[in-house]
Amino acid sequence: MNIGNAIKQIRTDKNISQAKLAELTGISPTSLSQIENGIKSPSTKSRKKICSALLIPEALIYFYGLEKSDVNVRNKKTYDIVYPAIMDMVRKLLL
Repeated sequence: MNIGNAIKQIRTDKNISQAKLAELTGISPTSLSQIENGIKSPSTKSRKKICSALLIPEALIYFYGLEKSDVNVRNKKTYDIVYPAIMDMVRKLLL
C-alpha cells in the first residue's frame, strides 16, 4: 500500500500543485513532499485534511494506493483484470 504515491497521483490528476495542496491543508510543503515520496506516513488527521482539500472520500486514497503486492496470490488474476478498469472509471469520475 503506497498512500503517499496515491496522494500524489490524485493531486496531479486534479491538476493541483504540491504547494497549493500544502496551502489548502495547512501541512508544510516539506511534510507533504515527504508524505508523497514515502519518507513518512500521513497521520489520520493529515489524511483527513488532504482528502478534504482534494474533495475525495478517504477510501479513494486506499484504492489508489493499492499495489499488486498487497493482493493475495489467489486474487492476483482477478486484480489484473478488474483493477485497471475500475481505476480508469475512478479517474474519469475525479475529473
